[in-house]
Formats: sequence, structure tokens, C-alpha cells
Amino acid sequence: MSEWTARRFWDDVTVAPDAVGHAILLDGKPLHTPAKAPLVLPSRALADAVAAEWAAQEDMVAPHTMPFTRTANSAIDNVALNHAEIAAMIAEYGETDLLCYRAEGPAELIARQCADWDPLLDWAAEALDAPLATGVGVIHVPQPHESLARMSARVHALDPFRLAALHDLVALSGSLVIGLAALTRHRPPDALWALSRIDENWQAEQWGEDDIAAADAAAKRTAFLHAAQVLERLEST
Repeated sequence: MSEWTARRFWDDVTVAPDAVGHAILLDGKPLHTPAKAPLVLPSRALADAVAAEWAAQEDMVAPHTMPFTRTANSAIDNVALNHAEIAAMIAEYGETDLLCYRAEGPAELIARQCADWDPLLDWAAEALDAPLATGVGVIHVPQPHESLARMSARVHALDPFRLAALHDLVALSGSLVIGLAALTRHRPPDALWALSRIDENWQAEQWGEDDIAAADAAAKRTAFLHAAQVLERLEST
């Protein structure tokens, strides 16, 4: 980002209409990404979130407090330039989707997976026209080519900002179906995140959860919910 520095140097942060969206201005000067591209957001709601992060910085800039800015930079500098490759990588999760691999036991965990995951697979079959097969254990489960192709087409059709958000949703959950459910607002993000953690939560219930695992899970949840917030702001005016 051309204006980036370890110390705050600006007084005012504003959002201004741009030919392709909404630009962020620091003291009236356009903000740029690390690759020196104009930092222009496709929706006013997302631009406001980025502007708020810059306005909230104090004497020393803290990049870790600026997740919307980080996502915007990634969408512009990386995803837009490598769209096909990133879309293909995300679509590949459909071949090994978390929801399709079920536990061999115990019975209570199997029942929990079926009760919570089967309805989402039913939704994928109906809403996405992408029925998927399930299996037990870790042996690879071949999926219908047509289903994978339809989900892949949805992924490839996304603009860079939505693709950047979907990448995080899918990578963090291990499920393309969960990511697409968040993209289409099929269920609340909190509920979808919980679905992705059934196995881990089960293990924690049986054996307890150490502090490191709990902190890692909390960080991943925060990142997942942030990606969902990006999508929400992209849909807002």
C-alpha cells in the first residue's frame, strides 16, 4: 500500500465515489494497495468498513486490526490477477468435502453428523443441483462429475471480492458446501461454523480442550465470521 507506514500520518478518512466503485481517501488522497493499485471497493458498505479501520488507527498503525482492508488488498492484488487458479483451488474442495466423510463410530457422533450434515447436503442437491455421496472413514469418496462441475461453475462466476471471501469460508471450514451456503445466506454464519466443528467439538467433549486448541479455534471462527461479513457488506448498498 503506497501510503502504508508504521505511524499514522493522516487526519481525515473519507469515502468518495469512483468510476468503478468507492475509493478511500486519506486527507483527500486516494489510498492504494501494497501493489500500488487503487483501493476501490465495489459497495459503499464495504468501503465504509475499510474507512472505519483507517479512522480507528492511533499513533502507530496496527495492521492486525484491519481485516476488511486486508481482504480488499487480497481481492485486488491477488485474486483479481489469479482468478481462475484460485477458483479452481476452491472448487477442488468439493471432491473431498468435509460433510461427505463420516465417522466409523461411536454411534452418538455418527448420529450427530447425520442430523446436522445431511440437511445441508440435501440443500446442495436441491438448491445447487449438486448431490454428493457420503462415505465412512477417510477413504476417498468419488463424487458425481456433474455435481462438481455445477459447483465449480458457481465458484468461477464470482467477482474477486466474493471469491476472496469464499476462499476463507471454504478453507477454514473444509467444506465447499458450507462456503456456498454462507455465500447464498442459506444459514447464519455462526450456525455454519458450528457445523464445521462437529468432529472437533466431539473430541473436546470427550477428552477436554487445551488452551492452544481453543485459541486456534477461536481465531478461525473470527476469520470465518469476518469472511461472511465481507459478503454481507458486498450485498449492501
